[in-house]
Amino acid sequence: MAKLFIVGTPIGNLNDISSRAIETLKSVDVIACEDTRHSLPLLNHFGISKKLISYHKFNEEEMKGRIGDMISGGENVALISDAGMPSVCDPGATLVSFCHENGIEVEVVPSATAVTSAIALSGLNASGFLFLGFLPSKYSEKVQLLSDYATVKVPIAIYSAPHDILDDAKAMYEAFGDRKAYVVKELTKLYERVEFTALKDFNISEPKGEYVLIVEGGNPSNPLNELSIEEHIQSYINLGEDKKNAIKLVAKDRGMSKNDVYQLALKLGDKKG
Repeated sequence: MAKLFIVGTPIGNLNDISSRAIETLKSVDVIACEDTRHSLPLLNHFGISKKLISYHKFNEEEMKGRIGDMISGGENVALISDAGMPSVCDPGATLVSFCHENGIEVEVVPSATAVTSAIALSGLNASGFLFLGFLPSKYSEKVQLLSDYATVKVPIAIYSAPHDILDDAKAMYEAFGDRKAYVVKELTKLYERVEFTALKDFNISEPKGEYVLIVEGGNPSNPLNELSIEEHIQSYINLGEDKKNAIKLVAKDRGMSKNDVYQLALKLGDKKG
């Protein structure tokens, strides 16, 4: 019986493709590509010549039935995206759900994904992480979405295009306060690298390539956070810290920038006076 194969492809380096993925793509009757022009160099590199059809985010609803009919008619179909795993921040979920709902068998042929590779490269010692994919286009919607996860204790990772990376980092700073950030670029390619910075100091002079941006998780619940900013600072001063270090500690507890804590403390002091 024919089936749908979800086939992961390399995220950069062509040598990362699995032998199983090559065998699958060579064995199917049809390959559904996010962009046939983008996929041709990969397929040609491995000597794969098959009927190609276009399946992307703008025609998912239209194509799901057509592909379903192909499979029901005895044709094996492989689904690939431009890079990585279909359905993970790429088209595919609509077709996969359609197949499940209509009794069409689905098989997955996995590959590397940018987010897991970035977590590994960053050196973060985390038992888990939260992945939010690409943030919304509008800045206000970015902040609104991120604010819902401000108290999450595990690292948070997003995908970011070069034209979005600065606004994405700014939105994270607005939603989370200052946190350590890991900027992973060009995974598996020649200029692969990870940079370590903080959201407050985030800057990329000429963004190029695709990014994975990871920030540390929020701090565990701290009873001192229930105090006012001024009381929180004073509690550290009472423990022997000078005011400058007390502000630094409060900022860390609350996931805020030191300057924001300082300014709020000044405002609270003025109101009290």
